[in-house]
Amino acid sequence: MFRSTRAALPALRSYSTAAPGKPSLTLVAELRKLTEVSIVKAREALSATNNDVKAALEWLQKDLEVSGAKKAAKLDGRTAGEGLVGVSVLSAGTGAETGRGGIRAAMIELNCETDFVARNELFGKLVADIAHTAAFISDAQANADGFLNPVPVDLLNDAPLLSQTPSSSPSTATVASAIRDHIAKLGEKISLKRATAIAHDPFPSTQSSLGLRIASYTHGGVNLPSQGRIGALALLALKSRNLSTLLTTDAFRQDLDKLQRSLARQIVGFETHSIHSLEGAKDETALYDQPFIMMAGSLPDESVRALLDRWAIEKQLVVGTDADEAGGVQVVEFTKWTVGENSKP
Repeated sequence: MFRSTRAALPALRSYSTAAPGKPSLTLVAELRKLTEVSIVKAREALSATNNDVKAALEWLQKDLEVSGAKKAAKLDGRTAGEGLVGVSVLSAGTGAETGRGGIRAAMIELNCETDFVARNELFGKLVADIAHTAAFISDAQANADGFLNPVPVDLLNDAPLLSQTPSSSPSTATVASAIRDHIAKLGEKISLKRATAIAHDPFPSTQSSLGLRIASYTHGGVNLPSQGRIGALALLALKSRNLSTLLTTDAFRQDLDKLQRSLARQIVGFETHSIHSLEGAKDETALYDQPFIMMAGSLPDESVRALLDRWAIEKQLVVGTDADEAGGVQVVEFTKWTVGENSKP
């Protein structure tokens, strides 16, 4: 009976209902290393792409774009009063080890909602990458109003994000899209508040008696020394007939590094609003009138102005007695920011 019944039935095909293999821990770990997403999200991406890591990366990028945009819109009305100031120095100036004698540097402020996210490594890396991008795209010709000039936030948001640690697979993200991605990952409102940059070409050989150096310092950071709750960039000018010779010696370059770092620390550590006091006044918010606490070897109550004059003589920057030709070192300009302070972009 059963034989006749089977014969009467049409031939049956065999279909598999098994789901794609469960993502292995190795694949999950590989995807997380490439993207830093959660274990759950990595498994979801691999499951959706049949354990194809390359396809999973594309899936995650699309998912971030959608979820990031939704999250950003949802959080837009919140207050982002925390965050970090980040500095990037690509070329530090005359005689510096970084760069070829010119200056290229930037400082940015990136805000988030809580100090917890501001201390997150992902947030810190984003700050570093945006500061690096701002320094890289700054225009050496845009110095009509000074050396340190604001970088329009809209311009920086639209720029391709240039990581300070390039990977083998270049990113196609812009600064704005990277911020949206991090909103999705970190769950808080993140916004770029402001940016400033300096780009100055090296002086020609005919002006070897002149030099510029950029000094920087940040305080209150956790992950990187180039980030903190307070940051400053300061531009120093050097003038001396001996300059080109002095810059060939390790001792002078090391002393100059110490001086410029101390000046940047002084600006950050004190309530510093200007370089000079008004004529006839003594204002301790003016850098030159402050006691130079941050410089090792300063004399008791020695002002910043006095120490700079003494330093220039001791290091043989000053040659002769002609005030216009003798030489010296001075602070030309500085910018100091504190996270969350009221300021113009």
